[in-house]
Amino acid sequence: VILFQRHGGRVIDTAPSYGRSEAFVGRAVASIEAADELFLATKVNVEGRGVAAALEQMEESSRVLEKRTVDLMQIWNLGDNFRSLGDRYLAAHLEAVREWKRIGRTRYIGITTSFPQQYELVAAALRREELDFVQLDYSIEDRPEVERLLALAADRGVAVLINQPFSTGNLFSRVAGRSLPSWAADFDCESWAQFFLKYIVSHPAVTCAIPATSDPEHLVDNMGACLGRLPDAATRRRMVEVFAAL
Repeated sequence: VILFQRHGGRVIDTAPSYGRSEAFVGRAVASIEAADELFLATKVNVEGRGVAAALEQMEESSRVLEKRTVDLMQIWNLGDNFRSLGDRYLAAHLEAVREWKRIGRTRYIGITTSFPQQYELVAAALRREELDFVQLDYSIEDRPEVERLLALAADRGVAVLINQPFSTGNLFSRVAGRSLPSWAADFDCESWAQFFLKYIVSHPAVTCAIPATSDPEHLVDNMGACLGRLPDAATRRRMVEVFAAL
């Protein structure tokens, strides 16, 4: 966390379902007294157990994060499970997170998905509900369906977090042993990781990308995408063409 913050990082995204991640984040942030400087986002998903269970899970997240007002509380995968990937329990979760926002226990509320099966449901929720954030899976090789969601989020004034910006690592196998195009220097890009991340964060609808890593060297490399210039629309199209030709 110290290294992340030193290189300009502010947003940490976690969830109770990520093993020990949430508790680790809470301890690490508390140890450097950075809770007020970092934007802590977590998630709630109790499937069909109802509003009370959702509130209980959120209370536990607040406790382990050691932050009474969580910056962003997201409904993970629309509140459903991996077998169904629907939105059967979204209403109950929305009731819970809205109550927390009303009483000042969270600053923002949102929904997440990383599954194409839920894209239409996410679109419906964006049109129907008052949300602050949506979290989506997006990379340079996964474009049309998610880009429609990005446009909808922009129209609705909803901030966007991007997960899986490297398509769970598959992008790197495509570029293994290949040099960056020389024109990548025009937008201060020094690695393929930065190439992929700058493509994402230069999208006008995207607020922040959240690449996951446990490797300090990768963290520093990723944070380099925050520095210098970003590609414009024409350059982004060129980036897609280069990657598609690999």
